[in-house]
Amino acid sequence: MDILVILAHPRHGSFNHAIAETTIDALKNKGHRVIFHDLYQEKFDAILPYDEIPRDAELNSEIEKHCQELEAAQGIVIVHPNWWGQPPAILKGWIDRVIRAGIAYKFVEGDQGEGVPVGLLNATQALVFNTSDTPREREMDVFGDPLETLWKNCIFGLCGVEAFHRKNYGVMVISTIEEREKWLEDVRTTVNSLF
Repeated sequence: MDILVILAHPRHGSFNHAIAETTIDALKNKGHRVIFHDLYQEKFDAILPYDEIPRDAELNSEIEKHCQELEAAQGIVIVHPNWWGQPPAILKGWIDRVIRAGIAYKFVEGDQGEGVPVGLLNATQALVFNTSDTPREREMDVFGDPLETLWKNCIFGLCGVEAFHRKNYGVMVISTIEEREKWLEDVRTTVNSLF
């Protein structure tokens, strides 16, 4: 199985990096082919140029490669921190530029984009790992868990990936080494159970 793993955290050696490394190790141990992108390390250009918006736009080679990998992926894993209830800007830019019409979704014949899209992704599973400094109870009571809605409904649900799973680890700022070790074991168990 080809699994696309996308990491978005600016500090090398972060717990997000440890999640990504554990994920990749678990996937490879099960014989999967991993396509990995560390968006910050690669200095992914998150700015969507106006000329790139149309479905049939000519894409540069980097974006074309990302689109081809997304199309081919049978599974997708995204790793990022919760910043203001959103992914980091670099990941939002990846979403804008790569999860695009004609690649991830289309509109029914005769629809000019005002209707309900039809998902095109081949992935059967999508998994998102987040880290957070907000306690789970406060996230739910005050914010309503915007990341769950974003990834499950607005992105993967729209693009046809019905099997969606998300795990959030925190509170990171006060976590112990022992807690982080347990969380990484949970990452490995989760990845092994889904892929």
